[in-house]
Amino acid sequence: MSKAAGPVKILTTVADAQTHVHAKRRVLVPTMGALHKAHGELIRVAREATGKHGEVAVSIFVNPLQFEPGSDYKRYPRPEKADEEFCRSAGVDLLFRPPADEVYRTDRSTFVEETSLSSTLEGKSRPGHFRGVCTVVAKLFNILAPDAAVFGEKDFQQLAVVRRMVRDLNFKIDIIAVPTVRGEDGLACSSRNQYLNSDERNQAPVLYKALQAATNSGKKSASEIVAVAREVITEAPLARIDYLEVVDAATLQPVQSAGPNTVLLVAVFFGKTRLIDNMRLGLG
Repeated sequence: MSKAAGPVKILTTVADAQTHVHAKRRVLVPTMGALHKAHGELIRVAREATGKHGEVAVSIFVNPLQFEPGSDYKRYPRPEKADEEFCRSAGVDLLFRPPADEVYRTDRSTFVEETSLSSTLEGKSRPGHFRGVCTVVAKLFNILAPDAAVFGEKDFQQLAVVRRMVRDLNFKIDIIAVPTVRGEDGLACSSRNQYLNSDERNQAPVLYKALQAATNSGKKSASEIVAVAREVITEAPLARIDYLEVVDAATLQPVQSAGPNTVLLVAVFFGKTRLIDNMRLGLG
């Protein structure tokens, strides 16, 4: 199901968003902007999920709470006009694009924090990151009141954390997962890819190559699977591994062997740019 490109209703304040009437089914695609083809796939899936008369809403908000001090918050790309055109071409109905001081009061003192799934992997490498994610997603859910929201599986841990938050806090919102969208060379689409210089970009597809090699190795032992992936990644001289782990897909806790519900997750630095990816194990 698709919708012809047309005008996009752009809202920038919480008050306008909360008073914007929508009697039909609304599906939200939360983003930080710098939209690319993976966001296009999220929007396409959202359109399918709205039904014939539904509304696709996209939020663009570079969330300061999920960036640790000294990270790339200020340099995170914010191409407003290009993002507007992207949404228009994709047939988005509503674009919510508030400034930071509209979302967070200066004396804010309330946060949303998931404490189990967020304690490992990304949460361990980026303290406070998932508290920022949960807080802003909960706020977007309250402000925009969607019936469903769409998230990509590339951010596997984020998806799990958001699902747990929705369950635990009784949000009446369906969470729809969309498989990772990749470039022709296998690199997962990410707004951070544009930080890579040409040498780093040429080497970055080693992540997908490593995940494929590990998944297809026939190994069952988690340590052997990790060893296969690590060996492939070390072929790229610019790659510096942050973490490489086999975990249970539901609990995100480390496992000893691959099974029907396990996933291999990786985070690798290329220069200052940190990329993540994952692949399910034991599906075949």
